[in-house]
Amino acid sequence: MKYLLDTNIITAIMKQNEKVKKRAQQAILTGDDIFINGISYYEIKRGLLYKDAKKQLGFFIELCKRYKLVLLNSQSVFDRAANIYTELRHKGKDIHDADILIASIADTGNFTLVSNNVTHFNDIQDLKVEDWLS
Repeated sequence: MKYLLDTNIITAIMKQNEKVKKRAQQAILTGDDIFINGISYYEIKRGLLYKDAKKQLGFFIELCKRYKLVLLNSQSVFDRAANIYTELRHKGKDIHDADILIASIADTGNFTLVSNNVTHFNDIQDLKVEDWLS
């Protein structure tokens, strides 16, 4: 299985959350792959740079070496994001663009999205989501 980490899960790992760390280790031991998406990379790094959190930034850089980065690298990701936006708006739902882009990366790459904000993603058709914090 391939997992794509949402920003809140990366933050939990950086805060040494035992539940998330254990679940990530279990995934790796069973041969699953874990990735960080480019949007979450940006969200985490901008915050750490703004806070001048050098120690945390070093930890984050090492984490990114362990869990490879998945970028917004194809038209299909943007096409899926546009479709997600349209589907949700027709349902009267509002979701942040960052979450739409993360979901589109997960969906087009056949990842299971790992997020503590499952409700943000419940209305996205065919998206696989797991919560490693609850």
